[in-house]
Amino acid sequence: MRKTWFRLGIIFVLTAVFLFFFFKSVDWNDVLANLTNVNLKYFLLALLIAPLHLLTRAIRWQYLIKYEKRGVSLFNRIAANAVGFTVNFIFPGRLGEIAKPLYLAQKEDIKKGFMIGTVVVERIFDIIICSMLLGLYLVSRPIFPSFYHAGDDAYSLLSFWWIFGISIATFLLFLILAVYFFKEKALSVFAFLLRPFSKKLSEKILNIFDEFIQGLKFFHSVGNLFVYILLSVVVWLGITLFYWVFLLAYNIDVSYVSTFPYVFLTGVGASIPTPGMVGGFHYFSKLGMTSFLNVESNLAVSITIAVHAVQLVVTCLIGYAILWKEGISLLQIKKLGEDSNR
Repeated sequence: MRKTWFRLGIIFVLTAVFLFFFFKSVDWNDVLANLTNVNLKYFLLALLIAPLHLLTRAIRWQYLIKYEKRGVSLFNRIAANAVGFTVNFIFPGRLGEIAKPLYLAQKEDIKKGFMIGTVVVERIFDIIICSMLLGLYLVSRPIFPSFYHAGDDAYSLLSFWWIFGISIATFLLFLILAVYFFKEKALSVFAFLLRPFSKKLSEKILNIFDEFIQGLKFFHSVGNLFVYILLSVVVWLGITLFYWVFLLAYNIDVSYVSTFPYVFLTGVGASIPTPGMVGGFHYFSKLGMTSFLNVESNLAVSITIAVHAVQLVVTCLIGYAILWKEGISLLQIKKLGEDSNR
């Protein structure tokens, strides 16, 4: 219990700090006026595009799952993504990252450890593709200087985040490759680390870890890996499209490619385990708009509040509709994630 309260305390402090910097020097009259000054045509289009990533992620996911089970329902894959993101939006700690694979594992009778392994692969490739798109943006800067308006300091900071993202992704990629291709060695090391625990618990955890390694099977096929990379690009180009259209809805006339650094920074903010991405997403969204898109601070606050609200409402409506159809409560899904962390 004490550990839980300590973790919640850290999350609360992180959220408060990010929100402080997000709302710092805000003119609320200006913010409220900006919220309603929206191009309805583009706003409605953004609403339609908002859930698109649930479909593209579901299609991509099949290329990982098929090594364990073929013919997994597309609806169940979409549902698992929607439920996972709903849990992330409502509860702290990003429990949805665990609830998502466990939900599908239950629905399709697939090994839980295997499904968790596929989501680890997903997240690593999300970082890789986001970093790749940001790298293309940085490389194109000297070629098309008229599209880039930020100062050198801002681009130096962006280059730091790009290097950080590439470094994290590369490290994690090599780590899981080592775990997969040296499976027996990895299992023996993990078994050694579990020695202080009871035999029953150690065997249970070791079995899940073995299933997790099986979730990395797709690395054996170069062709499958290539298709998965292409689908990952499609996922993130679709997410970028949503943000770009949303910016157009608020009369921010920028090129599609110019939104790459903004999308990358919102991804950094969203990865911080605050409840519903509150704080981290808001701060980095504002930073991305003011630093790289020449958006005025109060307008950036307005757009961030609006885009976060749209993501939350659209995702949770879909998530709750699916849970209602299945007769499952959100707390039951949350418990899936919590139980797997123990």
